Amino acid sequence: MSSTPHTVRQETLPNGLVVITEPMEHVHSVSVGIWLRSGSRREPAELNGISHFIEHMVFKGTRRRSAEDIAREIDRVGGMLDAFTSKEMVCFNTRVLDEHLPRAFDVLADMVLEPKFAPQDIAREQGVVLEEIRMTQDNPEDLVHELFIQNFWNPHPLAKPILGTPETVSSFTPEMLRAWFGRHYAPNHLIVTAAGHLSHSQLVDLVAERFAHLAPCADAFDDPQPESAPHITLRTKRELEQVHICLGVAALSMTDRRRFAVSVLSNVLGGGMSSRLFQNIRERQGLAYAIFSEMTSYRDAGMLSIYAGTSLDTAGQVVRSVLEELRHLMDEPLGEEEMRRAKDHLKGATLLALEGSGQRMSSLARYHLYFNRHFTPAELIAMLEAVTPEQVQQLAREFFQPGRIAASIVGNLNGFSLTREQLAI
Repeated sequence: MSSTPHTVRQETLPNGLVVITEPMEHVHSVSVGIWLRSGSRREPAELNGISHFIEHMVFKGTRRRSAEDIAREIDRVGGMLDAFTSKEMVCFNTRVLDEHLPRAFDVLADMVLEPKFAPQDIAREQGVVLEEIRMTQDNPEDLVHELFIQNFWNPHPLAKPILGTPETVSSFTPEMLRAWFGRHYAPNHLIVTAAGHLSHSQLVDLVAERFAHLAPCADAFDDPQPESAPHITLRTKRELEQVHICLGVAALSMTDRRRFAVSVLSNVLGGGMSSRLFQNIRERQGLAYAIFSEMTSYRDAGMLSIYAGTSLDTAGQVVRSVLEELRHLMDEPLGEEEMRRAKDHLKGATLLALEGSGQRMSSLARYHLYFNRHFTPAELIAMLEAVTPEQVQQLAREFFQPGRIAASIVGNLNGFSLTREQLAI
């Protein structure tokens, strides 16, 4: 592909597994990840949390290695081993010195190919994940966001928590895990990406040795496009000192070309200490310690959300002040200085992140999953620089229409209420 730089190379094995590499001659490490093309949004309600649970279980041992063997082999070479589950992907990754890549990849491949799913390990890990769920429920910032998402995307699977629920997690059996694993962990659902001090042919050989014998399977998943709901959700937790507020609107998908304008919009609104929300609500009015906005994008949907923690007495004023800032973005285009500051902030964050092999490895996978191509840093910066004040204002007018704003509020509410009229801009 002409848009792909010569340093990034891609190869697809006959069974559909994709291998992508980017050499970084100036480093001594290699970051490699094995990525699954599906996450929690593909789970039926009765299996909610199974993707995340399997992510945990692969660390508990394989046919060739115990959990202790896995940890010791990576520790012995001074490496790092990690994994995560999101709504649309699962990743298992490691970072080691270049000389240890063959050993580290063998460990990683072993985990993804041959997890044991021993009944006693499943029982123990169910307890661990149930504690993780309780920890989320005890963290009010996590809880208010989870409530917001559950009601915003309901009844779509995007609304379900990645961790699952106590009921679903407690129901998992070895047979259920093996059935889900067998259906999803097929070569045509996997991507292997690596960045750092390595050669493309070396990684392709390592991948082929462990994965080439696998047969692909059909990709017949029911995955409808989500629709957002502008809900208002209040939950009383009397033990909390603060009121936690999450406001949000439907935004753009990951593949929408206007996403760079949304990044500028979110950055100006609540992306840092110089943002409008931080300067007005924290610095000038002293109403909140933490306040920020963020974009969450999926392949076919997106969400722009705003979080604030404040006291019960000032919760109404915080909501009104946030709405005033949204109105300003709709009414007036950004000035040249504010536009420049937001672009420089985003540009710096982008380029600094790409200096590490781990972030480059991650970017290779995400670009392939969402765009089926690679973007150079220069291309990303050019698309960011092309954003105009008029585009940002147009998106603000599109997003912040009456009736589109959703809200979740958690705290010792003591009669506090929020109506649709109070969310009108």
